[in-house]
Amino acid sequence: MNKDDAAVLKNVQKNIEMAMKAIETVEPKVQEKNLALLLADTNKRYALLHNKVVSKMVEEKIQPEKSSTMENMMLVGGITGNTLLNTSTGHLAELMIKGSNMGITDLNKTLNHHGEASKEAKEIVEELLEMEKYNLEEYKKYL
Repeated sequence: MNKDDAAVLKNVQKNIEMAMKAIETVEPKVQEKNLALLLADTNKRYALLHNKVVSKMVEEKIQPEKSSTMENMMLVGGITGNTLLNTSTGHLAELMIKGSNMGITDLNKTLNHHGEASKEAKEIVEELLEMEKYNLEEYKKYL
């Protein structure tokens, strides 16, 4: 594994953890059963990929990143503020869409800035990108 692989895997780990934290924050506010099921399923898929990424990092002796307390507080605070007056299904779906779009943008930047990453590391990024694109299409149904 090279330096680019480590950076790519750490970024994938961070993206997944942020997504899972967003779901954890939004889930209690969801009143629509199917959206709640979608979020639970999405969280499960994130957890499986997270385990795969962290296992690969451990195998390659790459220190997994610790979540930034400040980033977590900003994420939770942002979602809480955004849902203070509006917890409609459409609004919650819109928040999840924005989060997925931010993840897609960040992952594409990662691929562009770490061109020397191995095929395996790039495939992991692509797996998360495909998951995010799928999520976008599913969340759009609730707008």
